[in-house]
Amino acid sequence: MKDILTAPFVEDMKKVTANMYRQGWDERNGGNISYMLEEDQVAEYLDLTHVIRTIPTGFDATELIGKIFIVTGTGKYFKNVEGDPETNLGIIRIAADGTTAELLWGYKDGGRFTSELPAHLMSHMVRLRKDPNHRVVMHTHPTNTLAMTHVHELDEKKFTHTIWEMCTECIVVFPDGIGVLPWMVCGNNEIGEATARKMEEYRLVVWGLHGIYGAGRDMDETFGLIETVEKAAQLYMLIAHLPHVNTIRDEELKAVAEAFGLEYRKDFLNL
Repeated sequence: MKDILTAPFVEDMKKVTANMYRQGWDERNGGNISYMLEEDQVAEYLDLTHVIRTIPTGFDATELIGKIFIVTGTGKYFKNVEGDPETNLGIIRIAADGTTAELLWGYKDGGRFTSELPAHLMSHMVRLRKDPNHRVVMHTHPTNTLAMTHVHELDEKKFTHTIWEMCTECIVVFPDGIGVLPWMVCGNNEIGEATARKMEEYRLVVWGLHGIYGAGRDMDETFGLIETVEKAAQLYMLIAHLPHVNTIRDEELKAVAEAFGLEYRKDFLNL
């Protein structure tokens, strides 16, 4: 059996958490990631009949029974994942009862998955219905996106429109727009349910005064979605107080979307 520490999915988690920490998006123990894995891929590295312990999830994820995820741990710092993945990450399988996680590897200090795992599982379920190739849910606190929620109206159409206007690539990268939630208490099922409802329409959901959730087919896609929003939010925060001499007009946003053959939120443009 291969060494789990050399597994590509462990390497992916190490690289992306280190990168997000370097970006300044995940202070202290902020942020969490869950990545759904293929059973045959994990079986190359772990004995799938060996369950270390079981952990209640606090949520009925019947749709995900048997699915395997690598998940960041609660209270863990992204900056420590690269040096000690076995303590800061865990590989879990949703048990037959739908409400229990079977720990297959990791959390070696007795820890457990992020407190926001129910929110992740809810979003995974919704996105899998939309896209069978969906695999990743990522939550982080990108600085400029968070700052923007303090000064910009928390309206999906207006927020998306402003972000799209900031640079040409935005409508190309997320033509489906950005979902927006008002401030809510984090770490409970209520915010998870609200996020999952937004995931019916969007791969990106901004949590007002908190951060962002992204969903995608792999780490690069999901990180890239968030990264692009954050770049646009940075531009907005740099110029919001200045006279706008130039902007990308709505007819130009439409032209870009149509040139790339995209299904985009036409109702988010004022045409």
